Amino acid sequence: MGKDFFGFRIVEDLQKMDRDIKKDELKYHKKRVLVSKEFTFDAAHHLHCYEGKCKNLHGHTYKVIFGISGFVDEIGLVIDFGDIKEIWKQEIEIDLDHRYLNETLPKMNTTAENMVVWIYEKMRESLNNRQDQYDGVQVEFVRLYETPTSYAEARREWMEIE
Repeated sequence: MGKDFFGFRIVEDLQKMDRDIKKDELKYHKKRVLVSKEFTFDAAHHLHCYEGKCKNLHGHTYKVIFGISGFVDEIGLVIDFGDIKEIWKQEIEIDLDHRYLNETLPKMNTTAENMVVWIYEKMRESLNNRQDQYDGVQVEFVRLYETPTSYAEARREWMEIE
């Protein structure tokens, strides 16, 4: 047992594989689990065919939240949070952060409703391209906050309906 310093215990003997825990004990269950990761980006845009102040060029600090589900692997992970971040940085954020969205996104009105579907599709495509690594992992939802109190959301069950 470790020493106690001001209410904090110092661990002196870290748990070791094959001594204290076996490889087949790392996976605790066989349930589907949802993991979530969020990111922010800053971008400018304007809306077409809209009679309000958003018809003018303006910017937002957006927040994106991903909900990704799957069954845990042999060590108890659905997907590494670092892999979600890598996909975000390399395949999605490059078209969003500090960009004029009307130029970098496909031809669309750059509403939160259109953008959240595009972000959802990009993450789903990226995970599908890694099926050998993440078989059965699914994007359950993407939530895009345009302001701290306003968001649009795309959910898997809605995306499968045309």
